[in-house]
Amino acid sequence: MLRKLSVLFCGAAVVCMTAGAATAQSATQEAKDKTASAAKKTGQVITDAEITTAVKTKFLADSKVGGLKIDVDTDHGIVTLTGPVNSVAEKNEAVRLAKTTAGVKSVVSKLTVETAATTGHTDTTDTKVKKETKEAAKDTKDATKDAAKATKEKTKDAAKQTKEKSIDAKEATTDASITGAVKSKLLGDTKVGGLDINVDTKDNVVTLTGKVHSAAEKNEAVRLAKTTTGVKRVVDHLTIEPKH
Repeated sequence: MLRKLSVLFCGAAVVCMTAGAATAQSATQEAKDKTASAAKKTGQVITDAEITTAVKTKFLADSKVGGLKIDVDTDHGIVTLTGPVNSVAEKNEAVRLAKTTAGVKSVVSKLTVETAATTGHTDTTDTKVKKETKEAAKDTKDATKDAAKATKEKTKDAAKQTKEKSIDAKEATTDASITGAVKSKLLGDTKVGGLDINVDTKDNVVTLTGKVHSAAEKNEAVRLAKTTTGVKRVVDHLTIEPKH
């Protein structure tokens, strides 16, 4: 009896283990299938987008096809072309360009042939648009370049003016400093009547005017001015008036 029960328990255990393994294997396979499906789907979306771009680029680069007017849609490698064309030759060329694009499985043409009288356009419409777009881009570039050049020149002129003003201010300050220094020397020297002597400085050239009482006083005033720092030369307009 005990042996039979033991056999039954062992058999049940084997069945459970086998079922669990089968379930686990089934779940694993299902996950793999879903992952592969998702990867395939993602890859397909990217491929379709690349195909659409490649076909559109071919159209725009071909002078025989009005690429701006043709819509391109791609689904699982199948390209659908819609829009107006001006001739059967243009239609055939568009289909040919699409078919020879890498990754394209087949091409569905829904292009409609419209004559110039119907559309009001000529075969040169796209060429004209491309030319006008190119010219507009060139004009924009030239305008930007001119604006940058003008700004650079204005900046340069402003810097130059600032520098000149700085130099003028420096020179003015230097002349004023020299005048003050010479005046101080004249007032501090007992041999010179500093109150009677006027001092003017222009570009580091000192001019002395006024009255002195002797040649000695005149010479001393000129000497004091000449030995002042920054003085280039001295212009003597002093007049001698002896004391009475």
